[in-house]
Amino acid sequence: MRIIEDPAELSSSALQGCGFVPTMGALHEGHGSLVRRAAQDGRPVVVSIFVNPTQFGPKEDYARYPRTLDADCALLEPLGVAGVFVPSVEAIYPSGLEASRDEAARLTLPQVATEPRLEDACRPTHFGGVALVVGRLFDLVRPSAAYFGEKDYQQLRLIEDMVDADRARYGALRVVPCPTIRERDGLAMSSRNRYLGPEEREAARALSRALQVAHSAQRVETAERLMRETLDSFGLETEYAVVRDARTLMPVAGFERPTRGLIAARLGATRLIDNAAMTIWR
Repeated sequence: MRIIEDPAELSSSALQGCGFVPTMGALHEGHGSLVRRAAQDGRPVVVSIFVNPTQFGPKEDYARYPRTLDADCALLEPLGVAGVFVPSVEAIYPSGLEASRDEAARLTLPQVATEPRLEDACRPTHFGGVALVVGRLFDLVRPSAAYFGEKDYQQLRLIEDMVDADRARYGALRVVPCPTIRERDGLAMSSRNRYLGPEEREAARALSRALQVAHSAQRVETAERLMRETLDSFGLETEYAVVRDARTLMPVAGFERPTRGLIAARLGATRLIDNAAMTIWR
């Protein structure tokens, strides 16, 4: 397994057309599942580890976001990863960080990242930074397929639409959605789970439980009310708990079309998100 810091090394013929798993490190079994899914397609797998400063707001956790490169490599080594791309901020943003933040703020994003009033409302600068870094990584790695977990569902939809809208840049690149991996108690695996103390970890189960409770509702309004009530009962501060169109993430009147339940809530200083398909359970 090669550790690659210089982007020029990615031009190796052995890595051309790879399966690509972009990450910010602090890896867990959810990331492992993405690597295994990528390997199924029979291409070399490249994983990037880069804590991207342009997608963090001024009051968010960039400085304390866990950096665990040795442990990350230990997780990836037995999975047969061909290369781990660990670029510097300078390699990704050669024009400088402040210029890159300005560039991210000026990007024209797909509607799914600007209109639903979900993550786009709660974290106004986030998706510009995501789109900028993912585009840069795609340009450097030149994969044939990229694998993203459904846990960050609005982010996944942004990347799908971003790639589809600019085939001149991304060519035939496939964006492959992969299911959310959960702990035994239902909590979606996340690098931020390690911030939770024992009592908070117990309360965090409310997100998956709220999605499960919503399954029984026959009306969208009822499903959303049940999600909020469940989160409240566990002491979480709800940012949103909604049912939306699975593709556009815009509000829906009923369950006739594919829908998604989406939640963002806070436990103390830790912000957690989760989501699940709703329509398929009806």
